[in-house]
Amino acid sequence: MTYTNHESTRIKSHGVRIESREKVYITGVDDVDNFNEGEVNMLTAAGYLTITGNDLHITKLNLDEAQVVVEGNIEGVNYSKAPDQQQGGFFGRIFK
Repeated sequence: MTYTNHESTRIKSHGVRIESREKVYITGVDDVDNFNEGEVNMLTAAGYLTITGNDLHITKLNLDEAQVVVEGNIEGVNYSKAPDQQQGGFFGRIFK
């Protein structure tokens, strides 16, 4: 008997919707690395995503459904490589 895991072949979709610079809906989230009132960092199906602003709060976190909602004063949304993929690692970023 052969078992096929269809979950691993399914491609996650990713989306970001911002309402009035006060609420961000993100889908396709794999993991939330860290967060505080000024920054939320997460790994998504489209890459590493950083949301910056003031008074940020995660109001919904459901990794089973790959959804996150962040509320606060949104100042920026930025995609980058995941921290472990950046060239030079920790010291490479310090000594640019």
